Amino acid sequence: MRTDEFDYVLPPERIAQTPIEPRDASRLMVIHRASGHIEHRHFCDLPAYLRAGDALVLNDSRVIPARLFARKPSGGQVEVLLLRRLDDERWEALVGGKRVRRGSRLLIQADDVQLGVRVVDDLGEARRIVAFDAALRPLLDRLGHTPLPPYIHTPLSDSERYQTVYSRAEGSAAAPTAGLHFTPELLVTVRERGVGIVYTTLHIGLDTFKPVTAERVEEHAIHSEWASLSPEAARTLNQVRLSGGRIVAVGTTAVRTLETAALRAAGVTGSLRAASRQALTVCPWQTVTAWEGQTDLFIYPGFQFRAVDALVTNFHLPRSSLLMLVSAFAGRELIRRAYEVAIGEGYRFYSFGDAMLIL
Repeated sequence: MRTDEFDYVLPPERIAQTPIEPRDASRLMVIHRASGHIEHRHFCDLPAYLRAGDALVLNDSRVIPARLFARKPSGGQVEVLLLRRLDDERWEALVGGKRVRRGSRLLIQADDVQLGVRVVDDLGEARRIVAFDAALRPLLDRLGHTPLPPYIHTPLSDSERYQTVYSRAEGSAAAPTAGLHFTPELLVTVRERGVGIVYTTLHIGLDTFKPVTAERVEEHAIHSEWASLSPEAARTLNQVRLSGGRIVAVGTTAVRTLETAALRAAGVTGSLRAASRQALTVCPWQTVTAWEGQTDLFIYPGFQFRAVDALVTNFHLPRSSLLMLVSAFAGRELIRRAYEVAIGEGYRFYSFGDAMLIL
């Protein structure tokens, strides 16, 4: 499968630079897979498409101020972008500058706070293991900055607008953007319709912004991300399926967490790079199982979905693994047509853009 099959041309003015207020005033494209029909609504209309007995699955990961500006002993500035916490002092990070090698020391300073950091390992592609001189988290809010995506050029006046209203588990370098459209009031409306709300966690790394560079999709090596599904959440979702309800994933991160849980329930262990292509039988009373750890699940057309029945998602970058996941769920031709319609109808794209509901 060629990567350029997931390319498209987006006029720059269609890239949303600022979030809509209120959150649920964004537009919502509703796609019906069975008929190919497309509707144009607003996000506040989402509850009308949910049924009593369904479960809405939300990723509760919270973005940390992961962007740090450090100085080399020579005085040159180096950007450090945190990707994953290893322990109190050690983190995996993207470190700018070709001359920053293993053993290099840097200093991060803001107002009256400063913290030294040393590069202890080189993972390739600017990825480093760095060790801070003290526990970073107590100082991170004072030293760090919100890492907005590279296509957003307008400063964000309120950093909470790059957080979901239900975020609580710190650890992401990017927001689970499909969830940015929810307000507390909308979540109340969802519950009042008899729809369950289930939380899962996946801490998002920066691969979410990276295009797939391999010529063939199958050759792409996706980086792993930490995720978890609690025993309580797994029990709830299995009961929903047994009772005839639908599992509605909010965001591609929720999809990857749920489909990983389904593969684990089917007995798949270890890496999911190859296992995700296997035809496996799903136990009717155990669609998913509780799990915690790294997932390297890469979903692209041909994938057999086992846990997710409907999907809420934003409009994604060309050649991205996220666009491939959505195309796997709805079909390449339907998504291609939906994106063409969205561009023609003036939808806003990417992190602060509009949403789609795929039924």
